[in-house]
Amino acid sequence: MNPLASPLPPAPLGPVLVVGDGRMGRALVAALRAAGVTAQGPAGRGATGVDAPVVLLAVPDAEISAAASALAPGRTVGHLSGALDLSVLHPHEGFSLHPLLTVTGAPTSFAGVTAAVAGSTPAALDVATGIAGILGMTTVHVRDEDRPAYHAAASVAANFLVTLEGIAEQLAATAGVERAALVPLVRAAVDNWAAHGAAAALTGPVSRGDDETVARQRRAVRERLPERLPLFDALVDATRDLARLPLTGSPATGTAPAGAPRAVAAGTAPGGTP
Repeated sequence: MNPLASPLPPAPLGPVLVVGDGRMGRALVAALRAAGVTAQGPAGRGATGVDAPVVLLAVPDAEISAAASALAPGRTVGHLSGALDLSVLHPHEGFSLHPLLTVTGAPTSFAGVTAAVAGSTPAALDVATGIAGILGMTTVHVRDEDRPAYHAAASVAANFLVTLEGIAEQLAATAGVERAALVPLVRAAVDNWAAHGAAAALTGPVSRGDDETVARQRRAVRERLPERLPLFDALVDATRDLARLPLTGSPATGTAPAGAPRAVAAGTAPGGTP
């Protein structure tokens, strides 16, 4: 994966047809229009794109190949998948543009978001980076062989994080504690991770070597959410591995300077809880 590039300055771009009427498709049409691009759609999956030299396929991964096959020849066609390579766009000149953000249906800003890009030709890559630049995104080039790992990282960072918070919410509910009580803790943890990297941001009983507390937690999970006990054990093991990592590096590399203390959770004293 190449280093992140600076946001590209806006570049001229002809009409763009967005195929796919989901949340991402609608968000892209709105953002492109707001940036002064002639954006058509969002169109249905059988669109041919005869009036647009550039077509963006904002459809589920399983439908990209069929949607590309329906397009008229001569288009430059892009997909938004983080996992798939460009072969699904054959025979078109193709590119991929995968914004690293979640679209909820509310008005969406792409400014400052990182997008993974690729192109089957230099011209196609220019289209991908041009769209990213117009929308204020930065770009990172991900090789085909690296895309599964890149996409897995995105899933762990976003999807699985929400899954873990759902489990935390369930456990808290068994103790009569509402989700809102956990929110400041989660935000502080994510902010510390973003600023200092995982090793320096780590807090809690596992990082302190407090095995008695971990054992009490494990008993509670076994009693109240027994189906999640294997996951709890796996997370404890992974957290112990993380706690063993040296605190070296710099903010530029996403790790703390040598000798820096681990983060302390908001509202706690060093060595305290959680």
